[in-house]
Amino acid sequence: MNELQAVPKFPKPPGKTVDILIIAGEHSGDEQASRMVRRLLKKEPGLQISAFGGKNLADAGAQLLYDMTESSVVGFVEVLKSYGFFKELFRHIIDWIVTYQPKVVCLVDYPGLNLRIAKELYFRGISQKGGGEMKVVYYIAPQVWAWKEHRRFQMARWLDALGVIFPFEKEVFADTSLPVDFVGHPFLEPEFENQLQYDRNGDILLLPGSRKGAVQRIFPALLEGFAKYRETHPDAKAVTLYPSQELKEILETIVPEGLPVELRPSVQGCSAKAVLTSSGTMSLSCALACIPGAIAYRANTGTYWMAKALVNVPFLGIANLLLRKPMYPEYLQDASSAEALAGELESSQTSRRIERAQEDAQRLRELLSSSSKTSPESWLAQFLQQG
Repeated sequence: MNELQAVPKFPKPPGKTVDILIIAGEHSGDEQASRMVRRLLKKEPGLQISAFGGKNLADAGAQLLYDMTESSVVGFVEVLKSYGFFKELFRHIIDWIVTYQPKVVCLVDYPGLNLRIAKELYFRGISQKGGGEMKVVYYIAPQVWAWKEHRRFQMARWLDALGVIFPFEKEVFADTSLPVDFVGHPFLEPEFENQLQYDRNGDILLLPGSRKGAVQRIFPALLEGFAKYRETHPDAKAVTLYPSQELKEILETIVPEGLPVELRPSVQGCSAKAVLTSSGTMSLSCALACIPGAIAYRANTGTYWMAKALVNVPFLGIANLLLRKPMYPEYLQDASSAEALAGELESSQTSRRIERAQEDAQRLRELLSSSSKTSPESWLAQFLQQG
């Protein structure tokens, strides 16, 4: 199973019943689901919530059955290489659900695994849509508006409800029978504190993502761009944020000796004057913090060409997609050269780029702050009351 270890036996729930099972396959989903769980348990502390997720969900009060964030991968080729592991993981998750019968299964993002789980529960007649009693709902929709648009009809067949975080996504599912609610974007929730800030005198921020395979491909490109930039700015320093100790250890093996890059836990955040980032969730955090910069992305060659043939969007970055323009210029594969990225760090500190970042951040807030009649925790809690 390559570097992924065998799937261990999952623990039993502490109580006789499980009210909610959360399945979040990566760091961003774990973090966003944890805020929903924490608020829900504050309102209803007696709920029994179990989770296949990560440390954030455990800290929020969920029983962590297995740390999914340590085994998340991205890309067609990478998934194929780990097929045996994910097949076993899938089987064990289904067996746990069948054995302990949670009242609600909440799938969070991570469609490669989560939509398979929804499909299996449907065809086994376990989910409500499949004729059973268990409600199977989805929080943070797969980006069907970007690729594999046909999945929205499969989701309508397999799922009981969907909670989306972008206002326009309700319209994406308008031609299906699936109940869809806009529950607000996590980054605009009142208690959300963006750990990133713009500071004209700050460091350079390097964000290669949270998935091990992607980090090992992207981080070297970011470091090369930063090293090239330092040829004309020798006093420049950089900060890289990491979400887990395991990822920190990987990052440490990649940073060249003598290059001033501080590795810092994500929760500590950073004040930065420019950023080089992958196209993940953190790129949207950077955009909302008004930090100018660029996106660099390197995928496995096979994965890249397969995605290029299937994905029908002009940009990878969420901010770029929402704005319909490149707030962050995107440098993919070999285009993410040291010279190109160093040039972006240079131009990101011009007055025009700084002003444009502020304008774009304001527009993003407007796009994401459409009124929502329900919160994620209220949306999830309603399925416990429904018959």
